[in-house]
Amino acid sequence: MNRLLLIDAYAMIYRAYYAFIRVPRINSKGENTSAVFGFVITLEDLIKRVKPTHIAVAFDPHGPTFRHEAYAQYKAQREETPEDIRKAVPIIKDILAAMNIPVVEVSGFEADDVIGTLSVQAAGSGTEVFMATPDKDYGQLVTELIHQYRPRHTGGFEQMGPKEVCDKYGLSSPVQVIDLLALMGDASDNIPGCKGVGEKTAVQLISQFGSVENLLQNTTQLKGALKTKVESHAEEIRFSKFLATIRTDVPVTWDETKFAFTDTKNWDALAPLYRQLEFNSLLKQKPEEPLPAKNSQRQEMTLDLFAAGNSDVPAATADKPAYDTTENRLCSYLLNPELAFNPYKKPDWDALKADKALWRLYNEVELPLVEVLRDMEKAGVRVDTSLLKEAEASLTSELEALEQEIYALAGETFNINSPAQVGEVLFDHMHLDPKAKRGKNGKYSTSEEVLTALKDRHAVVGKILEQRELKKLISTYITALPSYINPATGKIHTTYNQTVTATGRLSSSNPNLQNLPVRTERGRLIRRAVIPDDGCLFLSADYSQIELRLMAHFSQDAHLTEAFRQGQDIHAATAAKIFAKDIADITKDERRRAKTANFGIIYGISAFGLAQQLDCSRQEAKELIDGYFKAFPGVISFIEKQKSIAREQGYVETLFGRRRYLPDIHSHNSVVRSFAERNAVNAPIQGTAADIIKMAMVAIHRRLKQLQRDNLQMIMQVHDELNFNVPSDCVEEVREIVVSEMQNVTQLAVPLIAECGVGTNWLEAH
Repeated sequence: MNRLLLIDAYAMIYRAYYAFIRVPRINSKGENTSAVFGFVITLEDLIKRVKPTHIAVAFDPHGPTFRHEAYAQYKAQREETPEDIRKAVPIIKDILAAMNIPVVEVSGFEADDVIGTLSVQAAGSGTEVFMATPDKDYGQLVTELIHQYRPRHTGGFEQMGPKEVCDKYGLSSPVQVIDLLALMGDASDNIPGCKGVGEKTAVQLISQFGSVENLLQNTTQLKGALKTKVESHAEEIRFSKFLATIRTDVPVTWDETKFAFTDTKNWDALAPLYRQLEFNSLLKQKPEEPLPAKNSQRQEMTLDLFAAGNSDVPAATADKPAYDTTENRLCSYLLNPELAFNPYKKPDWDALKADKALWRLYNEVELPLVEVLRDMEKAGVRVDTSLLKEAEASLTSELEALEQEIYALAGETFNINSPAQVGEVLFDHMHLDPKAKRGKNGKYSTSEEVLTALKDRHAVVGKILEQRELKKLISTYITALPSYINPATGKIHTTYNQTVTATGRLSSSNPNLQNLPVRTERGRLIRRAVIPDDGCLFLSADYSQIELRLMAHFSQDAHLTEAFRQGQDIHAATAAKIFAKDIADITKDERRRAKTANFGIIYGISAFGLAQQLDCSRQEAKELIDGYFKAFPGVISFIEKQKSIAREQGYVETLFGRRRYLPDIHSHNSVVRSFAERNAVNAPIQGTAADIIKMAMVAIHRRLKQLQRDNLQMIMQVHDELNFNVPSDCVEEVREIVVSEMQNVTQLAVPLIAECGVGTNWLEAH
């Protein structure tokens, strides 16, 4: 049987673009390639899954469609298309042409109508159809031969036939999706529906009357307010059904020859496009295509780069000279941290030298840091494997007991590791939230945020959250860490990535030591298992509240800076200002709320986000934020100033001149623009913290080398924390060096404080 794959282009392009919104893909020319890359990998994934014999991609046309002509407000509420998506569309069409995949676009009709028409025609000839789109209105087209292929939020796709559509919406026939939308409306398309009728009521009405036409002919069977609503909005309901109905009579013809999929690509046309976009992973598909190794966005710099003969460093050819990859990578990273590094293209060294701040960062921070990281990676981290094995056995028993407790509380056994089954138990069987809604995948969300909000309703919820945390701890860390031990050294040698993050922070991988869970009692087992060499002690030094101190420095807020200068508990001091109370009278809950606000403000938290974190109403959260800005007027002034600077010059800077470019600061799309505005505030703070810890690392590394002691090594950097392996007889000398260098690496408007501890393991020293 033929299998036709029809793709709703814009729906997939938007989805791809927003999947990369937090960390966009930017090539070395500064172009945002997120939408194109995301669409292409989604397309190839769909082809592998569906294995189509025929294929087409449908685009919405330029200009209005028949729905816009009939209803001026149709989709009028939608944000303007992001500029990067507009630029991506013609490129995507060129890629599709090079892949020999037909593009279908019909003036006056949306992609929905084109796909609907082709689906009905193809199914009529016995072809099985797969409509790839997340939009719920496609459910009306589903039959035994026509399936909707919907992307899941968790990855992959779900295939929806008649049963799945009916089960999802509580209908008896997929075609009733039209009636459902006609009654409840569709906010995404600005379809009005019947005011005051939601999904639940709409389903009940359709179940009773079968269609909106039958409903409107029998309104006498309705009572009270519902009767009034339906009768007074009869015209809106009829018109909404017209708008929600996908047309199947578009002037386009199903042609087996035209839409045949051969899976042959015109690489003469496709390869130049991929090179221009710097999609090197996709270029590998071309037979015998020579590629620059690891030429990807935010390329990592690891110890391997210093190994002689490393294949990561390109050899010189007649037309491509081999530059110093390490130094060029650092230069490129400082000029714009979000651009992809191209090892065959020498960066603009003149531009770097012309910028005194960046040139200083290069010479005094980033270049010296290369040796520091190399020595840290070489030194490695020692772990007590016997303790981890004991912890694994103990925690596994604890996990099994916890799961039995969950079964008892729920009154049934189920797969606790299945979010779908957890949702069914909590919402269908235990009815913990009558308002719980199924997601686009037809299943209830049981995310951490959702369950946290339900913790007070039943003890089983907290136990499920505890089970998830414990299981992750065991599988991701307790059992995994020993597998990273190098048998030759007996230690774990993580890789520190110097040129990855947009803010300037270091990251680590294989394993990621910066993401270890250490806040919980169980998570602290990991710190206990990290130990020094024989005859040595573990020394740990951590900057105290460095980002809040930097907020005080940047904002110059009188109350915030004074609290730090006086050495007050900053969260209690903040609470005292917000709640207009003496600091001695602040309760633990008030301090907790102030602490959440303190850190949330740095990251641009909204009233909605703060309400979720504090488990309070949005109004309470808004009042807390308003109170914060009233108490600390310098902070809000700083925030608004940063946004203004970003709009004026297109980037913001750290205290030491590291730049974060924000091309989306002028976007007409509010979602895209708001991300840029939050980064305008956060990047200087987080970036300056990164600069400071790097400067401290360079200074400490230099001084410790002067001591010329075996086994004296800096072995780990975890965000604002530095960790050392120190011979027992020189601990106090090293402590003095570390604290002094960390606290005096730069002068701020408030003191920099480094807290230092010593012990026989990481936990004891922290």
